[in-house]
Amino acid sequence: MREAPYSTVLKPYGEALVRLAREREDIVCLSGDLTRQCEIDLFQDALPERFVHAGMAEANMMSMAGALAREGLQPWVHTFGVFATRRPLDQIVNAIAYPNLPVRIVGFMPGVSTPGGPSHQAIDDVAIMRALPNMTVIDVADAVEIRKVVPLIADEPGPVYLRLKRGEIPVVFDDDHVFRIGAAQRLVDGAEVLLVTSGMMLAATLQAAAVLRENGVDAAVVNAPTLKPFDHDTVVAAARGTRGVVSVENHGIIGGLGSAVAESIAEAGVAAPLRRIGLRDTFAEGSKTAPYLFEKYGLSTARIIRSAWELAGRTDSVPQVAPATAEAGEYAPV
Repeated sequence: MREAPYSTVLKPYGEALVRLAREREDIVCLSGDLTRQCEIDLFQDALPERFVHAGMAEANMMSMAGALAREGLQPWVHTFGVFATRRPLDQIVNAIAYPNLPVRIVGFMPGVSTPGGPSHQAIDDVAIMRALPNMTVIDVADAVEIRKVVPLIADEPGPVYLRLKRGEIPVVFDDDHVFRIGAAQRLVDGAEVLLVTSGMMLAATLQAAAVLRENGVDAAVVNAPTLKPFDHDTVVAAARGTRGVVSVENHGIIGGLGSAVAESIAEAGVAAPLRRIGLRDTFAEGSKTAPYLFEKYGLSTARIIRSAWELAGRTDSVPQVAPATAEAGEYAPV
């Protein structure tokens, strides 16, 4: 893994999809009137004959995708995460998930990564999609995972929901990073406290683990990009014998990663207390910047450190961490 602040790249998803589509003629690309914002202007330019403008009609777009899949094509559907899950849910259920069709639903701007307020913040998309039979749910952390996951989900049976950050994408992993659907990755070993995370919160979680180790708390980190099917075995093995587990997600604490971790350790009989970091049963607000929202709602390095510190039974002062800074073209943990 690389060190923060991380270098960033633009449009790794768009490039990966075009590369894959050149190899697979069955792939068609659908846009919910957010073409440039979802990086698929690259697809439109390269393969216009396989590009469909569905407009701001997400329910119709999902039904269209289901019909295309029935004809032997593999539709990749694109819009912001909140519009990909809440608005067209009935069509996803009946036209895609129930018939178990190979539609790839790609939702950008997860959680509070957008300052656009509740109408644009997908804080429940993982919970919604995890609840659907047949649906695979993935929340990747960086550009390397994006490049690796795109060809993998093309071969995945049934529908897939892929959750992606928009804009500048950090490069956290080295190119030889191994990514497998359904597998969590133990990135940092530690016996005292376990930190489990996915997606945009990986950078902050890694920084928190480093600060904890510097201050005498042995913290492990597990990255769980596949939220369904969830890698119960890896999480349970890492949690056994620890003094506690902290789940960290850019999502509400109900129904997402925290719930998956709770289910895993409870069913396995692991006697470790759990602290869930995420939006606490509340809608967020609009703001001028996304980092302000991450700080306000506790999706931060400082909150991770404090939760792990308490689980470790430490009663001395919690280590402080200065706000991370990044230059142009860099990405720093919150």
